[in-house]
Amino acid sequence: MSKQKGKVKFGLCNVHVAKMTIGENNEVTYGQPIKIPGAVKLSLDAEGDNEPFYADNVKYFESFANNGYSGDLEVAQLPDEVLKEIFGQKVDDNGGILENINDVISPFALMYQIEGDQTGTRFCYYHTTASRPSAEANTTEDTKKPDTDTLSITTSSRPDTGDIRYRLAQNDTNKAVYDAFFNKVPKPGEKVV
Repeated sequence: MSKQKGKVKFGLCNVHVAKMTIGENNEVTYGQPIKIPGAVKLSLDAEGDNEPFYADNVKYFESFANNGYSGDLEVAQLPDEVLKEIFGQKVDDNGGILENINDVISPFALMYQIEGDQTGTRFCYYHTTASRPSAEANTTEDTKKPDTDTLSITTSSRPDTGDIRYRLAQNDTNKAVYDAFFNKVPKPGEKVV
């Protein structure tokens, strides 16, 4: 097993989403990943509680629930393709995008990269849901500061496998898998040919 390179992490980039479809018997499939350029910030907090059990006057056992993560993803602007594929919005004959009360928001895989002092690390959250982004616009003052889109997101386990998150740091033996990471939603242990 190769030793992980690097000591620190910084820099969010390569954010992608891939529409998730849940079929019969909870079978999961994913669409082609869509890149979201302009990643600004990702903040995710672990969800789940611990439950201690006391016996013999001590903490005898403790169980932990892994309920995924929740937080925010901030990007420069959501691409139209994401509004259509993930948020279910429609394009009319004029090229306008229509949001409707009956739009169905789809779950998706969230993929991204964090840079480090030696190499980047790539992540995939297999079952993510997001709220519609808030609308915000500001007047231009002395300087032009861009407005951003922020999504409130929640991740949970895949219904078919229980997998929540996959993390892949580049090492001496996985270059092909690392390089192909954003081509499709990764399957742990699957080799790239």
